[in-house]
Amino acid sequence: MRKNVSSVTTLFGDGQFRQVRQETSFHENDDSIEGKVVSVFPEITYQDFHGFGGAITEAVGSVLNQLVPEDADDIISSYFGPDGLGYTWVRTHIDSCDFSLGTYSSLSLDEGRVSIDSSVFDQHDGRYILPYLKKARQLLQEQGKGPVRLYLTPWSPPAFMKSNGKRDGGGQLLSEYSDAWAQYLCQYVEKYEDMGFPVAVLGVQNESNAVQTWDSCCYTPAEEHDFIRDKLYPRTIDHNLEYVKIAVWDHNRDELFARVQEVYSDDVRDMIGAAAFHWYGGDHFEGLRMTHEQYPELLLVFSEGCIEYSRLDHGSQLEHAQRYAHNIIGDLNNGMHAWIDWNIVLNYQGGPNHVQNLCDAPIMGDPATGAYRKNLSYHYIGHFSRYIKPGAVRIGLSRFTNDLEITTWKNTDGTCVMVVLNMQDADISFHLKQGGAVVGLTAAAQSIMTVEF
Repeated sequence: MRKNVSSVTTLFGDGQFRQVRQETSFHENDDSIEGKVVSVFPEITYQDFHGFGGAITEAVGSVLNQLVPEDADDIISSYFGPDGLGYTWVRTHIDSCDFSLGTYSSLSLDEGRVSIDSSVFDQHDGRYILPYLKKARQLLQEQGKGPVRLYLTPWSPPAFMKSNGKRDGGGQLLSEYSDAWAQYLCQYVEKYEDMGFPVAVLGVQNESNAVQTWDSCCYTPAEEHDFIRDKLYPRTIDHNLEYVKIAVWDHNRDELFARVQEVYSDDVRDMIGAAAFHWYGGDHFEGLRMTHEQYPELLLVFSEGCIEYSRLDHGSQLEHAQRYAHNIIGDLNNGMHAWIDWNIVLNYQGGPNHVQNLCDAPIMGDPATGAYRKNLSYHYIGHFSRYIKPGAVRIGLSRFTNDLEITTWKNTDGTCVMVVLNMQDADISFHLKQGGAVVGLTAAAQSIMTVEF
């Protein structure tokens, strides 16, 4: 056990953040300390962790393309570089999503033969996504962290393949096109892999229960199950992609457990490797815990979350950052294996978005002036992602109050990490206890603190 204890606390006031670093050490527990204790048990372990990441969408690329190249590089390095957030995952869209400059599809179908239209692919992925994936890959390779962990998912099949004849407004995949669509998804994975980007996870459908004003498509549990069993998984075998984990749901946490229960039946157990979820339906951390406990073999990925301007105040940076921290702690403590934010950078208006579904991002850029800023949420995410490394395992925790939201982890080098969120208006002092040693700490009012020991 390391006797030294280091902490970093982020505080926010008057529109500015500041960080306070402290060094202290454990001392022997004389059994006189009983109240206000947070106990950590490294010998009690739960799930392992696969890493943090964010989405590189066409909108992200369009903002970066309009900045000075050095600033665009700095933003990518702020996430993937040696002094960045420690991201190793990237999620991106197959064909267009709402955070595209418009609707499009690279799918070409000629006399039943499916292919990728290179001119469309190059105009979108090639111009806005791949250049920044390459920069992220280079940064990770320079640090010896291996390849980017890539998550691909579609928002909609082409309009002609759907029951409503358009990319938006929900609709369903027509059965006569299900095999062609499965072929295309596999070809898209191959396209990225041929360019040196191994795909870790392939989602069946983004938000498969949502009728949106942007690119969307609905699957019932039976339809998702049958599409995987009869079309998608067999095509991954044909394309030698059986190592890519197929992810179900990719929608809100509130229905995660019910959806997995319905889709993940015995006949597809060997075909489905992951389940993904978002935060827009509220906490429902219990559903995540039940999913992990009942199906521990599934990789559970938080694949999207953001601050939607249609629902929350634009300017409340502290509220935004605390929402991130609250959700990350809840997910980490209930079985999540990987965490992927939504857009890593947007413009100052919260776009571009072709249906004006404007949102916040941890970094915001202004193409008009070339400036960019890091929001408080960026620094809050860093309290987790800089310290909880891929390969870490969650460890036992017991706390004296619900006023502190806490998660505790042990990295592969033996270092333990504790992240403490205090959303109360008063400081909360406590003793961190591990075995026969204790140390006094204080979680400042309206702060987040990371402790390493």
